[in-house]
Amino acid sequence: MKERSVQDWHKHCLLPDGTELQEHSIKTSHDIVVGEFCQIDYGLRGNDVFVGESSKIREYVWANGDTRIGNWCEIGSDVIAKQDAYIGEGVKINGKLSVAGALDIGEKVEIRDGFEAKGEIAIRNPMPVFMFIIIYLMTLMHIENEKELDRILDDLFSEDEEKREIPLMIPARSKLNMKLFSVPSSMKIGKGCRLHGNIRAGSIDVQQNTVIFGSLRARNQITVVDGVTVHGNVESGSTVYVKRGAHILGDVKAKSIVLHEDAKVDGTIEAPHGLRIERGGAGA
Repeated sequence: MKERSVQDWHKHCLLPDGTELQEHSIKTSHDIVVGEFCQIDYGLRGNDVFVGESSKIREYVWANGDTRIGNWCEIGSDVIAKQDAYIGEGVKINGKLSVAGALDIGEKVEIRDGFEAKGEIAIRNPMPVFMFIIIYLMTLMHIENEKELDRILDDLFSEDEEKREIPLMIPARSKLNMKLFSVPSSMKIGKGCRLHGNIRAGSIDVQQNTVIFGSLRARNQITVVDGVTVHGNVESGSTVYVKRGAHILGDVKAKSIVLHEDAKVDGTIEAPHGLRIERGGAGA
């Protein structure tokens, strides 16, 4: 496998439709994929939940299906898997491990409050989660090579995206705490989400009827569309697009701003390179 693909497969953050970022948890009906070296001060609750190597989850991990925890991760509370669990070498669980199915567990694992597994238990080092996730995504998207995987994930952030049942994806080295949701590259937020916290990313695209209880800040483009409400400021080092029906309760600051006449900004607007007003059906 080429190094380029190993680095690029998971460079975006994607929050599927209906994602909820609450006081203590991230919840979705989709699978959850967390990259390596992440620091997340929330619990994770989804279908299958995969956590990449050397990540730290401050709260619990709850999987309605399988869970895979990569080598040298630390989980701050319980790990619950309604099906099978795969726990890598050196993992530390500061709670109880409950598995309804089979358990594969690596060496040097610490579980503070013990574990229970209703299926078979195997003590061995499972496949590294990073490698497993690549295979999982390729299978999910019915493709045969990593280059195609990179292209499809990039297309998810284009205007011509296809409708796909894809997981909640948090890139490697992301930081999520009660004040900040910071990812190193692009973020796309689906429809009907409710997120608490200030979001920082390379670029941000927010889809219909999502509510952000915090601010948005990006180095590049930010787009908010119909039904989006942002309870905070929106700041970009490039262009902000505020489409028809969007509502920004704070200030909007960017090099340039494209604002629809039927959008609403409660605060001040600062655009040293120009403000363009769109009218009628434009910007919908």
